[in-house]
Amino acid sequence: MKKNFSIIFLSILFMAFSYVAYELFVPAQPGGGNIEIEIPKGATYRQAAEILSKQKLIRDKNMFLIVGRLTGADRKIRAGFYSIWGSMSPFEIFRIIRRGQIIEYAVTIPEGESLLEISEQLEKSNVMTKEDFMKLAKNRDFLESYEIESNSIEGYIFPDTYRIPKGVPPEDAVGSMIDKMREKFTYDVLTRMEEIGMTENELLTLASIIEKEAVVDSERPLISAVYHNRLKKKMPLQADPTAIYGIKSSRERITREDLRRKTPYNTYKIKGLPPGPIASPGLKSIMAALYPAAVPYIYFVSLDDRTHRFSTTAEEHLEAVKLYRQRKQEMKENEKSENNAS
Repeated sequence: MKKNFSIIFLSILFMAFSYVAYELFVPAQPGGGNIEIEIPKGATYRQAAEILSKQKLIRDKNMFLIVGRLTGADRKIRAGFYSIWGSMSPFEIFRIIRRGQIIEYAVTIPEGESLLEISEQLEKSNVMTKEDFMKLAKNRDFLESYEIESNSIEGYIFPDTYRIPKGVPPEDAVGSMIDKMREKFTYDVLTRMEEIGMTENELLTLASIIEKEAVVDSERPLISAVYHNRLKKKMPLQADPTAIYGIKSSRERITREDLRRKTPYNTYKIKGLPPGPIASPGLKSIMAALYPAAVPYIYFVSLDDRTHRFSTTAEEHLEAVKLYRQRKQEMKENEKSENNAS
């Protein structure tokens, strides 16, 4: 009798084990293709199981719920889009859901990018269209919600690599980039801003100009000093990158005609800082704007090695410009001679 009972018990145990193994480790759709499922914001683990069941990705919804209860996965679930393959077993699907492996788009915003370039990056990464981004970037209600005292979010997006979940509202995606910039405004930064009498918008504006002018990190504080000195002397900043802001891409060549064009941002035509940033400055440029070098420089001119020559007087600057032009002319003549020789 005992022997028969043991056999029955072991048989039941074996069948139960086999059933669990089958339900957890055998795909519900062998050979099936890729399916994207969305777990809505605020959905519970039970609701997620129901979605999977309706898509026929799991057979036994209760088994899925039990596993979630035993592992604690049912306490919290991440909303978003999940990429599921039909060849995955229910347990593999469970692990994806538990880890919150939603579909995300990687977006890299380099230092010095303007809204125009950023919009292209976001569209290329399938986060949002250029039109939607540019519309949001100048939306007055959105600007006020982040207390941005400018006519757009230009300069308020911190250069970094972001992982944006698929389906996230544009306001949340862009908001996370603004929040990243605001994280850099620590107590020390805010204290220094007060010491030098700059607002957040003024700091980001100056930092964005430094970002567009500087190539070598060691020159950032020097370039900052030039602009700080010009502001103190109430001299026009005459920063070339400001002349083309809002007119054409910063990747295009700046012409004499650009410098003569009258715009609200062209510091050859206006006094003081522009009304807002012209690009997204990195942390090094922000710190340079806060801590300019203690030098009397008023001018600088580009050299061929991506550095600059700095000058204190107009005479020194004119001589530096003369030498620069001579060097450029010599390079053209040498290049022409080499082409003729070949």
